[in-house]
Amino acid sequence: MKKIKILIPVYNDWESLIELLNEINKVISDIKNTEFDCMIVNDASTIKLPEIKVPKNVKKIEIFNMKENRGHARCNAFAIRYLSKKDDFDHLIVMDGDGEDRPEEIKYLVNQALEDQEVSVVAKRVKRSEGFLFQLLYEVHKLTTLVFIGKQINFGNYSCLTKKDVITLSQQESLWSSFSGTLKKSISRLNTINSIRGSRYFGPSKMSLFNLGIHSFSIIAVFKSQVFLRGLIFGILIYLFKSILGNSTTYLILALITFLTLIYLNSFRESIEDFVKSEENVDNVKTYTH
Repeated sequence: MKKIKILIPVYNDWESLIELLNEINKVISDIKNTEFDCMIVNDASTIKLPEIKVPKNVKKIEIFNMKENRGHARCNAFAIRYLSKKDDFDHLIVMDGDGEDRPEEIKYLVNQALEDQEVSVVAKRVKRSEGFLFQLLYEVHKLTTLVFIGKQINFGNYSCLTKKDVITLSQQESLWSSFSGTLKKSISRLNTINSIRGSRYFGPSKMSLFNLGIHSFSIIAVFKSQVFLRGLIFGILIYLFKSILGNSTTYLILALITFLTLIYLNSFRESIEDFVKSEENVDNVKTYTH
């Protein structure tokens, strides 16, 4: 019997969480020889926690109520560090709580994880549901990431991690600012499933264009050494070809300097001290069982 824990960060979106738990309950009923429980990280929500009923196929639900709002990425970072010291699971599924990580894909993540039990699995995004402008900027983000770090990161939080990889991630300070960037950097081998990004159950997406920019810079900042080296190379190439580039040379150099400065500033979001002390932000834990 394999024990699977599902990690879900939540801020105010309790209606979506309840819908998600019901959908998870349906999906996992068909997954044999497994036992599921859920860890919910309540990121200091301002909306009162509703009554939670544990679905039939979920063993228990633990809700960690945080004192201060720290953001989605840091909720995941706290939970991974906390769980790295626990022995009550074999695999950890990390997913969003709003429906955009489609629960019906849990069975594919788990099947792949159980087929190759030493390797974590990520949900590779092959189709998104957002508007044209968001999708265009997301493609720019992926291209920028590929150019400056030499790696393509085509997945988000949705994943199924081995216990070994949970421990490895818990030791990376960059996890405090970026889950996917840290996973790509610190875990040498990852299996994938194809994933279609779902639509939110309720309300508009909280991922604004500004937040997408922060998200992008946070991922790239995980690889800051490679970024600054490639930035230096690009700067030299721009200078060498200034006779061809003409007046564009100055603008390209300024754009490059601005980009590298933003990466440098984003790197300060990685705080090993805050990461280590993240458990101090827990106010209380509520456990729900049948």
